[in-house]
Formats: sequence, C-alpha cells, structure tokens
Amino acid sequence: MIFDMTLKNTLKALLGSALLASSFAAETLFSNDVRNVNETGSVGTLWAFSRGQLYSGVTKLTLDVADSGKVTVSETKSGSLSDEITAVHDGYYYRTSDLAERRRVPSVYAGTMGYVLPMYEMDDDGSFEVPRGIVSVNGEDDLVERPLEAPKAYADTSAMVYAVSGIAYDSAYNKLWIARGAAGLGLYEAFKSSPKNVNFALDVDKSTLDTAKSTFKWDSKINPAIYGVAMNPKTSELWMATSQGMWIRDMSGNVKKGSSVLGTDSRVTGVWIGGDPLQIVAETFEKSKDGSSKGALWHKLVSDSDFSKVNFLDTAGKTQKKNVYDDGDYTVSNVAFIGENAFVGVTAVGGDVSGYFKLNSKGVRARDMDDNGKNIWLYGFETGATDRDAIITSICSFPLTKNIRGLAIATAGNGISVSADSGRTWNPILNRAKLGNDLGSVRMVPSVIVAGGQALVSYKVSKASKITIDVYSYDMKHVKTIVKDAPRDADASRSTDARVDFWDGYDKHKRACTMGIYYVRVKDNHGHVGWGKVMTVGGSK
Repeated sequence: MIFDMTLKNTLKALLGSALLASSFAAETLFSNDVRNVNETGSVGTLWAFSRGQLYSGVTKLTLDVADSGKVTVSETKSGSLSDEITAVHDGYYYRTSDLAERRRVPSVYAGTMGYVLPMYEMDDDGSFEVPRGIVSVNGEDDLVERPLEAPKAYADTSAMVYAVSGIAYDSAYNKLWIARGAAGLGLYEAFKSSPKNVNFALDVDKSTLDTAKSTFKWDSKINPAIYGVAMNPKTSELWMATSQGMWIRDMSGNVKKGSSVLGTDSRVTGVWIGGDPLQIVAETFEKSKDGSSKGALWHKLVSDSDFSKVNFLDTAGKTQKKNVYDDGDYTVSNVAFIGENAFVGVTAVGGDVSGYFKLNSKGVRARDMDDNGKNIWLYGFETGATDRDAIITSICSFPLTKNIRGLAIATAGNGISVSADSGRTWNPILNRAKLGNDLGSVRMVPSVIVAGGQALVSYKVSKASKITIDVYSYDMKHVKTIVKDAPRDADASRSTDARVDFWDGYDKHKRACTMGIYYVRVKDNHGHVGWGKVMTVGGSK
C-alpha cells in the first residue's frame, strides 16, 4: 500500500521522526489498536502488541485484582519496533485477507525467548506483506528480530504463501515450532551463542518430516502447506494443521495422521490445545473457485477417538442442524482455555462482526435470543466485554493471580479488556491520562487518525452535565457536531461515552476531511469549555 509509505513520510516531514515516535508513546498501552495479547510467564502480567498506521509496539502490563474482582493496572512498560517492521501484515490490519490462516496474529510465550510474534517487512510499495521470520520480546527494550530464510521455490510467487500463521513452544527442549504455510514447518532453537533454524517438509506419502533447505523442490501434492501448530503439554506431541489434514509428530520424530475425520482432503487451518481435561480445537476453511468460502469448527477431548464438528445449541440445549460457524462466515483468531471451557475468538470474513464462543465438550450453547427469536452465540460488546463496539482481535488466558486464571481480549481501537471471573464481568483498559474536572483538559486518543478511524474524545466533568462536542478546522470553520446536549455523568476517571464520543475524520456531509490539524471543542451546560487537538491524514481506513 503506497498510501502507508506516503503517510509515514509526510508525518515525519511535518513532525520530525523523534517527535513522531514519542507522540505514539502510550500512557497505559503503546496504542489502543491492540492486535494480540499473551501471557508473560509471570503471575499478574500481560503482554499486548499494538499496531497503528505508523508504528508498532509492545506493552507489558502489571495488573492488580481487588476483592470485588475489579482489575486495574499498576504499572506499564512499552517499547516500539522499527517503523520498517511489524507483527501484523497489511491484509489482516486492513481486513482484506479472506483466508482463515492469515486472519490472526499468532503468538506464544516461549521461556527464554519471551513473547514471540511473526515479523513482516515492507515491500517496494510500502506494504507490510513480506514475511521475514519472528520477533521475540523479553522486555520493552529487548525486542529481537529473528530472520527465517525465504524458500527459493517461492521467489516468483506472493511472499504471503509462506507467512507465519502458527507458533508452538516445546518447553522440554526450548524449541519453537513454526507453521510457515507453503514453506512447511520451521524449527527454531534459541541457544544464546548460535540460534539454530531448520525447515522441514511434511511428506504425506511416506509420513515423514524431511529437512528442507531453501533450495528444496516443493511438490504440493505430497508436501502440504502447514497452517497451524500446537503442543500437547503432556506428551510433547506436535499437532500440525495442514492443507491435507491433521498430522502428529511425536517426541521421537515419528509422524502419523492425527485424524480420520480431518483426512487428507481436509484443509485444516488451525489447531489449539489446552484446558482441563485436555482438549483440542481445530478449524477447517476452504475457498471455492467462485470466491465463496466454507468453514467449520471441530473439537475433541484428547481421550476421544477423533474430532467431531462442534455442536451449536439453542438456549434450551437443542442442537441446531445448520452449520452456524459456516453460516456466520467466521474464522478463528485464537483460543483461550480455562478449565473445561475453550473461549474461541472469531471474526467474520470481510465484515465487522467479532466476539468469542464459549465452548465445552457439549458444544457452544446460545447465550440469548434476539428480538426476532434468533439464537445469539457470540459474546462481545453486548455482554460488556468492551465498552465500545470494536473488533475483537485476539483472546488469551493467563495467570492473573496464584489462584485465578484471567481472560484477556484485544481490540482494534479500544485497548484490551481483562476478566477475573471467566468472562462474566470485564474491565476495559485503555490509554489513560490525568484529566481535569469540568473539561479542564480534553485529550484525543489517538491524536492522529486516518478518515474512517476513531479518535476518542476524552474528558471529565465533576457533576452530571449535558455535553456538546464540535469539530473545527485549523482556520476555525465548523466541520461537524459529534453529540449535542448528550447527558454525561460525573466520573472519577473520565466522563466520556466511548460508544459515541469519537471523531472519525469525516465532516457533517460524510466526506473525508483533508489532511491537517483539527480542533475539538467540548462544552457542558454549566458554562465550561474544553479544547482538544487531533490530526487526520485524510484518505480512508
């Protein structure tokens, strides 16, 4: 995307590189546009990866839990990647990818390697669609780029065919297994002196994993693409989701089929293992020549003989005949396990529908019915998981305290949310700055947007008020009224209603505003006035 590169260069020229980088330093998160969350290996902490239009970065959050179950942040530390590197490719960031394996940001906590994510560089057009390997994060100032060799066989094809779409950690041997799509399976051993990187090709005819150097001659008929990997923590078996079914590598290196149901005619795009009792969740997804797609969600307890398609139950517990997963055109972003429940994060292909399913051995039971009598299975904004209707991009479980397994979700634009009670109640965590009462200070978060984005208007009032928010151009011409005489309650932190108090970069005629600085005026009905400032770079999201 040439626009991305032009935007970056333009803003650097206007603001200066140092100032631009510091302007995106987070108060709480690196950015509210969070694309991945994961555990850190320590109790009470969480990693979050954010990508904005210009920079990407990580934040390590230290969390406190009150007796009431309320989760708050006690400390954060953030660090940024180079502006030429990110963990989120453009097809995912702009929601243009329609293949399940490319519509998530895989990550893992990997012991001495820390928080591990994919790594993408820019191509000649300024688009982040060149897979270069992985990034490992041990601290806000310890982000290590770990390149993986590109296969010569795919030099004349789209680089995205060998993008990293799954990462698994073998803690017994300090190894990373990496699903590299058409480039097969990667093995990365992070020894401090000399990291070891080996590639393997799965041979479905011989049931072997063969060493595959960069000059390896791939045969798609017998060397399937590998889209997902997961470790069985009890047996160290590596499960591989491939374009030709599910396969298993045992700790001795032997390879066998992992399922009869998900055989070599199944395009398995993801696999996740966890929970108590131990269970496995898998996804299949394929596209037809006419552009239509077909997907399904699969499940098995490790003790079961094979996978079964996930049952979707109505509120009374009756199994639905239709394939609800395919009917919703969902793909999996990630799966979090707590006890017998698997929390399956999903987004709809090409749409703005997202959330998570609560899955156990019986299936996914509808949580409610809408006004038309249709069952609702997704949890998300409507159930309080976020305080603004934002796309849920990632989900994970982590040790919140010694006795509580926490649940966290990431969102595109609304920070993260954390639950101490398996999703019954949520605590949204966004960038927070100290705000003065009675519109003493107004902050725009973020302070730079593209038309179609969302800059939250953050303010605080000391008593119940009616709020009017207007946007003005640099020469003080009226651009748009966001809300008029909207009731807002006093709040110790901020009085903003995140659902509507934001500017999207458009004027009152729904036209994208030209690039420049705009002023946002907030008035209450008690005579108080506050001003904020935001920059839009025009264009569209």
